[in-house]
Amino acid sequence: MENLELDTTQVKKMLGKHKAKMKFYLGMCAHCSLCAESCFLFNSHDNDPKYMPSYKFINSLGTLYKKKGRIKQETVEEIKANIWERCALCTRCYCPFGIDIPSMIALARSIMRSQGVYPQYDEEKAHPLAE
Repeated sequence: MENLELDTTQVKKMLGKHKAKMKFYLGMCAHCSLCAESCFLFNSHDNDPKYMPSYKFINSLGTLYKKKGRIKQETVEEIKANIWERCALCTRCYCPFGIDIPSMIALARSIMRSQGVYPQYDEEKAHPLAE
């Protein structure tokens, strides 16, 4: 991926619309890892902490919020992996404190999509038998 500079004004605006909810959820997370038990990706990847729903939420939307959208390319790539490669957005993740993790990951996806950061579709890889 080419070097991408995020439009921090747009990112701040999108974050601002959900600031109270994000701040509340980020502060409420007890890092108890109970959400991990409900995540099939976490379970199917040998309990890799990067697949825990709370990790994905904190290290995507939490990072954008904390840095106000001013992030480096490697952070963009990590966020991209957290919200698309490590999350199916199946909405099965359960937080005992009531954090709506799927909605926060969906918000992170919206923000990153607005900046042109999303998975690219490769037709040849998607249809390996088609010739």
